[in-house]
Amino acid sequence: MKEVKACVLYGFGINCDYETKFALGKAGANAERVHITDLIEGRRSLDEFHILAIPGGFSFGDDISAGKVLANRIAYKLGEQTRAFVGSGKLLIGICNGFQVLVKMGILPCLSGDFAWQPYTQLVTLTYNDSGRFEDRWVNLLVNQNTPCVFTKSVERLQLPVRHGEGKFLTLDNVVLQRLREQGQIVLQYADKNFRKPTMTYPYNPNGSIDAIAGICDPSGRVFGLMPHPEAYWSPQNHPCWTRQKVEGNLPEEGLGLKIFRNAVEYVRGDLL
Repeated sequence: MKEVKACVLYGFGINCDYETKFALGKAGANAERVHITDLIEGRRSLDEFHILAIPGGFSFGDDISAGKVLANRIAYKLGEQTRAFVGSGKLLIGICNGFQVLVKMGILPCLSGDFAWQPYTQLVTLTYNDSGRFEDRWVNLLVNQNTPCVFTKSVERLQLPVRHGEGKFLTLDNVVLQRLREQGQIVLQYADKNFRKPTMTYPYNPNGSIDAIAGICDPSGRVFGLMPHPEAYWSPQNHPCWTRQKVEGNLPEEGLGLKIFRNAVEYVRGDLL
């Protein structure tokens, strides 16, 4: 069987790289941490990989705003590589700070589906939580069943942790929001405690995101950004209520976040190898 190769960026304040690499490895990928400078200076190339992951953390100390400095560095130093990577049919995921990077680069939401995006063409953003503080909690998530997102195939709902100070998703205007709805690009929404519906109620919606949006994809479904951390729920014992789940007989065989990465690996095996 051919290897699925995943590049996990690290450096300059990214701090979820080891967890993301581990989760991709558990999902069946040959995952490798690659320093951003090695890509910029040509010692490594995105051509070597099928999946690119930009993990969570606090890149460049969240100077200016969360993800902005790293977004500029990637856009201006690795823009052509990134465009070619995604344009060739490969997968890109940005988690938490990585999601902030993708929207501030302008590669999400990419409403037209044209990856010849230009830096600073920003239609959405992630800004300060309505609570005015850092939020570190588990959240309920509903998964859009009419989305092209390859990472959430066969997933209806999730529980994942969030840990961010700037996670409030906003669109430039209602036209952009409507396009996201119509094109199925809204992938994840914060849900109430019973998973009945998306919610704007705190703390179930931890940041006040418009339309309770927790994650979006591009029109192809191959570029995915989300604020919650799937790499932090790879084992059943990661869940804060795992002992109760065990007693009640509904402890999953593996952490539900791992499905995000398994879907990515399976897509590569089926469509790229």
